[in-house]
Parts: sequence; C-alpha cells; structure tokens
Amino acid sequence: MNDQVHHAAAAGYKTGADTYVRGRPDYPPQVADWLTGTLGLNAQAAVVDLGAGTGKFTGRLVATGAQVIAVEPVAQMLEKLSTAFPDVLAVNGTATDLPLPDESVDVVVCAQAFHWFASKDALDEIARVLKPGGRLGLVWNLRDTRVGWVPKLDAIVNAHEGDTPRYYTGAWRTAFPHPAFGPLQGQRFSHGHTGSPEDVIFNRARSTSFIAALPEVERAKVDEQIRAMIAGEPELRGREVVTVPYETAVFVAVKAS
Repeated sequence: MNDQVHHAAAAGYKTGADTYVRGRPDYPPQVADWLTGTLGLNAQAAVVDLGAGTGKFTGRLVATGAQVIAVEPVAQMLEKLSTAFPDVLAVNGTATDLPLPDESVDVVVCAQAFHWFASKDALDEIARVLKPGGRLGLVWNLRDTRVGWVPKLDAIVNAHEGDTPRYYTGAWRTAFPHPAFGPLQGQRFSHGHTGSPEDVIFNRARSTSFIAALPEVERAKVDEQIRAMIAGEPELRGREVVTVPYETAVFVAVKAS
C-alpha cells in the first residue's frame, strides 16, 4: 500500500512518529459536541478514523462511545496508536483501499488527513463503506495567521513543502462536489496550544511531514530559522511557556440515502 502514500508522508511520518506525538496540538472542546451532534456518534455507531496517524484524534472518537476502527498506512504511526489505544481495532489501509465491507459504518472521520488523498477515487471508496445517510467528517487544526508572528513561522515551514498536499491551499476542495455526497457544511472553532516552545513550536514544525523527511543538516537549518524568529518576537522571546493560536475547521458531508 505504500505506493498509494505520498512520498513526504511515507518518509516523514516513518521517522517522525515520536515528534508527531509531542508536537501536535489537541482539539477544542467544541469538537466533542460536533462529533455527537452533527456526526451523530454514540454507542450504537461505528466510525472509521481514516488516516489515524498516532491516534491524536482517536481518543475524541472513543469518548463518544462509538466503535472505532483506525485505518493508517504508515506502520510506525499505527504502532503508536495501538500502544495508546489497545482496545481500538487498528488496521493498515488507505483511503482508496479500505479493509471494510460495503455499507458497514455510520461515519468516516479524517482528522488532519483528507488533503493527502482528496480525490474522486477516495470519496468513491469512503462512500462504499458508509451506510446510506452516513456522514463524512473532515477536521483540520491550523495555526491562526491573524496573530502577527504566525505567518513568519508558516513561511519558514512552507518554504520546504515542495509538492506536498496541504490544507491551506484549498486544493482538497476539488474532490467536491461528489455524486455520492450532499454539500459540504463547515464550522470553525478557535483554541490555543500551550506548552514549552520546544514542543508547541519546534516539535510541531519538526512533525510536519516534509520537514521530518529533510536531511539532518536541513532540519537543523529550519531549527535555526525558528530560533531566530522567536528571538525577534517579544511575545515569544525568553518565554518558558507560550501559546500558539489555532483554528479548527470541521466539515461534514452526508451520503445520499
């Protein structure tokens, strides 16, 4: 299945699973209501956590009481997830090759993942495993660029993105509309990622797939650039604890009955 995984994800996430765990932000409390209210997750529902990674979002799904099936193609990430959530069924698979029967689940959720595989083929496969009236939920955490220093950090990171699919470009939207699904409906929630600069800034940048895939010398240069950026920002300079502002974007599309 690795030939179906973008090279930046295959390389970066293979080596960067530990950094991913430390550096990635959590999700705001409003997401819990969205999962139960908008997506309809409860103890009677089955949900696929597609592109589940290390399980950063898996706990949110488990908390709804639903049966959770985590699908992830990178073995190193799946191992971290299985350790954190031993009771969750964790399987190797991709968005275009889901190891599930037709019309077998109520919800498919892609957290920080859909941009990797946004295509008609992926939506065809997601529609295949969803029951009629089932829901597809898309979730992304993104740094809030309305805060002055955030675009400077983004510029350092984005300079290395190459051909890596990213949420912020909006290219993922070209997969819609899709004949199996109704229109996308979206919401946004604000929150912050608070912790040491090492985790919430450096490790978050290092956990980005294409940064993790860089040669060691190049990764060190990125660290140097971030260190210089922090030194030039009064909000960050000399602080042992900082808060990185985030927005969480959530979308839902309903499969036709």
